[in-house]
Amino acid sequence: MAAAVLTVGYLALERLIGSKPPAPPAASIAVLPLANESGEASQQYFSDGLSEDLITALGQFPGLKVIGRSSSFQFRDSQEDSRNVGTKLGVAHLLEGSVRKSGDMIRVSAALIDTADGSTQWSERYDRPYKDLFALQDEITRAVVAALRAKLLPGEYAAAQSQRPPGGSLEAYNALLQGQFYFLRQTEGDYRKAIEYFTQATQLDPRYALAWSGLSRVWSDLSANYLDGVPAQRAYSRAREAADRAVALSPELAAAHVARGRLLEVADLDWRGGEAEFRRAAALAPNDGDARFWLGKQFATYGELDQAIQLTRQALATDPLRANWYRWLALYLSGLNRLDEAERAIRRAIELQPAAAIYHQTLAIIEVQRRNAQAALEAAQQEPPGWWQDHALALARQIGSDRSAADAALRTLIEKDADVAAYQIAEVYALRNNDRETFAWLDLAWTNRDGGIAYLLFDPFILRYKDDPRLAALCRKVGLPVPGEAAADKT
Repeated sequence: MAAAVLTVGYLALERLIGSKPPAPPAASIAVLPLANESGEASQQYFSDGLSEDLITALGQFPGLKVIGRSSSFQFRDSQEDSRNVGTKLGVAHLLEGSVRKSGDMIRVSAALIDTADGSTQWSERYDRPYKDLFALQDEITRAVVAALRAKLLPGEYAAAQSQRPPGGSLEAYNALLQGQFYFLRQTEGDYRKAIEYFTQATQLDPRYALAWSGLSRVWSDLSANYLDGVPAQRAYSRAREAADRAVALSPELAAAHVARGRLLEVADLDWRGGEAEFRRAAALAPNDGDARFWLGKQFATYGELDQAIQLTRQALATDPLRANWYRWLALYLSGLNRLDEAERAIRRAIELQPAAAIYHQTLAIIEVQRRNAQAALEAAQQEPPGWWQDHALALARQIGSDRSAADAALRTLIEKDADVAAYQIAEVYALRNNDRETFAWLDLAWTNRDGGIAYLLFDPFILRYKDDPRLAALCRKVGLPVPGEAAADKT
């Protein structure tokens, strides 16, 4: 059943990147962010958390396609009508409403909308004491499912994936919601706030596996994106402790296995260990796009790009407006030299998040592959300032006619970013056909445990050395398949 849902979602993805829109599956729904009517911006996390909890609850039904948070939340305060929203998300139903929290009371209004004609299939208003929040969530979920079940979900049942603390502490749940709110904002300061709230949730309920999972994820991402040296290793150590605690507390919680897989991938470069964790997460929560995305990324690391593309498209079917996933899809397609498809994917990411880092850098890579120097330079110049822009400019300059500019761009990348961009410097040298410097910088990237090593087997610049014994030796050293040997084994 889950495979059928993902196939339908894949068709929705194809629509978003250029195909004729198919009719959305009848058993499909998006939970739009419940409007915060508390009169306080500081309560936004609470209404968002309630919305996300309803997404999680509805996502337990294998026959129901439920759009993920990243996509559905893009329609916060949208003035678009239900038909347009349904078309963009590829769903037949919307759940929308509002939340008002005042003192010890909470009011939730909810409505189930048919996107074909905008008609209301079910609506209700609930006034409850805050202490009854979990019972209220159950009541809303049951009501929505009851409105869908007769014709859409015969015989379906919910699996055991929950955001709730096992001890029932509303304070711990509230801290979790705030942790998730800051984690998704992805700045260094927000990561540190998320750590505070996830830690508070684990202190309030030490058996709260989901809070331990969130704590592990944020420590891993903080280290990968903002730290190096001893502080980075300390962060990874804390991430490991939290992930191990989460899995021990709740072995069947998909989020716990995603957290451990992410840690193994980014901290240890333990590809097989990460794969096992992502496979486990996908098996526990078949509709979880996050698990499928990370599993797809692992296949790309092995050079298995067809499987990576399939899994990434399946993930996008559950969350079709997740910009970063389009960026990875573009990288996999460019690794197969499917450059027109790759360009469509990265332009979709740029459309969704025009100011985000690394998307124009990816577009520059595609144009470099095409040997279109002007287009590559224009894309690089649109990348936000930082080392990703330095990298994009260095690549773009190498295919231009101005050799002094090419040398200067590479020199800038080395002088400014050598401590964090050894792998990217190797790419530039590969584009210059300087094999000695390419492998010297690749060796340094491995010594530094540079996450770029995961790109080796789908990197169009490095793979020009796919028959070089030095690349084979490096792959064996880092635990990756040797180019050509994996294909021979399959044959």
